[in-house]
Amino acid sequence: MKIAISAESTVDLSKDLLEKYNIHTVPFGIVLGDKLGLDGEISPEEIIAFVNKTGILPKTSAVNETQLDEHFTTLLETYDAVIHFSISSKLSSACSNARIAATRLNNVFVVDTLSLSTGIGLLAIYARKLIDGGLAADEVFKQCEARVKYIQASFVLDRLDYLYKGGRCSALALFGANILRIKPQIILKNGEMRPNRKYIGRNDLTIRRYSRETLSEFSGCDKSLAFITYTTATPAMISEARSALKSAGFKEIIETRAGATITSHCGDLTLGILFFSKKPD
Repeated sequence: MKIAISAESTVDLSKDLLEKYNIHTVPFGIVLGDKLGLDGEISPEEIIAFVNKTGILPKTSAVNETQLDEHFTTLLETYDAVIHFSISSKLSSACSNARIAATRLNNVFVVDTLSLSTGIGLLAIYARKLIDGGLAADEVFKQCEARVKYIQASFVLDRLDYLYKGGRCSALALFGANILRIKPQIILKNGEMRPNRKYIGRNDLTIRRYSRETLSEFSGCDKSLAFITYTTATPAMISEARSALKSAGFKEIIETRAGATITSHCGDLTLGILFFSKKPD
């Protein structure tokens, strides 16, 4: 049985990784003023330059039912089944759109990852390993759904104004953060973005503390793979995250850039580490 792995562009995997794991993507839309583009075509640098110049946050549009219907139908011309990994249903309508499109087709399974960015990527890569191991589509779907609750996804933001402009942060919180130069940690919990720890200081030292404190919470995590994912970052920030993951014993550490959709909501100098908090059963 040939099984396709699918995800929206918010999976934030490079072209090389998408090719390596044979993951098929369908893009979100991005609106920069009067310019309409696609996630993957517009770079994080373009997003940041636009916001700095205009003070206006880009608009993102979820993949709609028609796009997903065409995407799944095309894949089913080559594959016997499709397993689609969607950004959290609590953050976007893309997941519900995918599920509606799937009802009109046979053998399309939609996983609500309750995550974003390479949190989705972790699950898609896990699915590839299961498929390569010979499991049927329904069993891969079942095992992936069981792994959703173990996706550990969090980020440290350099600034809150992107979340404020996007309606995810109050003006009072923004004012306080700006005065104190607070860098908040945002975690994904039950599919929603929530503030957690607060940091003050240089970005590289913030990432050092964030990485070590996050990893200390999950002593029994799956150390086969971790992502360092960022919108923009200094070499020192990346080095601190990599050092913490390496010291914790992670075997494979992959760096990726967040795409236009994630950058539109997080801004520049945002970095996160993402991994499974539990080994597979």
